Amino acid sequence: MKVIQADQIIMGLIIHAGDAKSHIYMALEHAKKGELVISEGEIQLAETALNEAHNIQSSWLAQEARGEGTGLSALFVHAQDHLMTTITEINLIKEVIETRQELNELKKLMNISVI
Repeated sequence: MKVIQADQIIMGLIIHAGDAKSHIYMALEHAKKGELVISEGEIQLAETALNEAHNIQSSWLAQEARGEGTGLSALFVHAQDHLMTTITEINLIKEVIETRQELNELKKLMNISVI
C-alpha cells in the first residue's frame, strides 16, 4: 500500500475541512435569503469535502494500524481539531437551516412575509 506522508495528511485534512466549513456557511447564508435550492447544493458540497477529509483520516488510521505511522505533531493535532469542529458546525448548521425552513413554512401559512 502507498504510504501517505504526514504533510499530505495534514494539508488534506485542513484543506477539505476548510472547504466543507466554507460551503456550510454559504448554505446558511442562502437559507437565510430563502434560496433553499442553492443552500441544498452548498450542503452537498460541504458533505463531499467532509467525506474527502474523512477518507484522508481513515487512510492515516489504516496506515497507523499497519505500523506505518507518520508520527504525531502539533500541526496534525490542529488539523484533526479543524476537522472535528467542522463536523460539529455542519451538523448544527443543517439543524438551523431545517428550523428556518419550518419557520418559513409556518409564516407562509400565516401570510407573514418570509425572510
